[in-house]
Amino acid sequence: MKPTTTGDVLELMEGYIASAALGAAMELGLFWLLAEQPQDAAGVGKALGIPEKRCEYWLELLSNMGLLVQVAKAYAPSSVARTAILEAYRQETWALLAQEAREQLPAVCDLALRLRQADSRSAPRELTLQDYVARMEENAERAHRFTRMLYEIHRPLADELANALDVTGVKRLMDVGGGSGVMSLALLRRHPQLTATVVDIANVCVAGRQIAVENSLEDRLAHHAADFLQDELPSGFDMVLECDVGVYGEALFRKLGAALNPRGRLVIVDMLATAEGLAPRSRLHWALRDSLGDPDFSIPTVVRVQAMLTQAGLQLLSEHTLSSGWSVIEARKRAPGGGR
Repeated sequence: MKPTTTGDVLELMEGYIASAALGAAMELGLFWLLAEQPQDAAGVGKALGIPEKRCEYWLELLSNMGLLVQVAKAYAPSSVARTAILEAYRQETWALLAQEAREQLPAVCDLALRLRQADSRSAPRELTLQDYVARMEENAERAHRFTRMLYEIHRPLADELANALDVTGVKRLMDVGGGSGVMSLALLRRHPQLTATVVDIANVCVAGRQIAVENSLEDRLAHHAADFLQDELPSGFDMVLECDVGVYGEALFRKLGAALNPRGRLVIVDMLATAEGLAPRSRLHWALRDSLGDPDFSIPTVVRVQAMLTQAGLQLLSEHTLSSGWSVIEARKRAPGGGR
């Protein structure tokens, strides 16, 4: 929402409550409950265990947001909610997205104070975001939900990438941090000569294997459980893909290059900054959040990633942007002896 009036500005300042109300509707399954049968506040409160008066305020707030409509005294999802929520993603995907947003709220709830903290070490411990990878290593159920969520959200990108990426001469692909394998699956469907190996933590690999079976591609998609930053990686690949992982560095690129066959290609796909100090619009809220922990945090630019690839001894090949705004950078492992 872009404010145009004083009332709009005041509404934005109270946005914490509106956002929390929407997140609660996602986590508690409200839209799916009402899609089955419209109900009044008493019915919703009974179904979800919410006091009736509190439930009525909650439903009215969601109605004011245009997500519910009321016929007589019964509430139902609006046309916007049906299109943008119910028909977009599964209930489980929305529930996890809402849960993650709720878990991140402490990082910004004291923003007026934290913006001026030059040293992030002075931030209270409870405001520090838990690393989501560690969270999934500890909790198999969380890893399963997260992997399924990304599989659903990333399918349009996977199809776009599969249509755009040239895999001529590629027989073996390694998908680093590939999670559900959604990118590999799209490429496998399009290129029957291709096999792929997804590298991710063990709990994610379990969920990824299930998805491969559901797609009848388990014979061509393997999963290798590893921390790609710390553990040894398999080798002998014609292409290594790193898509929406956001972890970069000369040491990592050397490691990924070592996994490639001579003249094999490393492909980076991410939302990168157009200039130093800027962030893509879709990543702006994450950039602000991460800067609260590290005042010098910045989303890397295409130029900076290309410089890391060159420093790692790889030969730059191309860079282009998909219609959805994702940058695609390709580099090649040099032939033995440094030849091109």
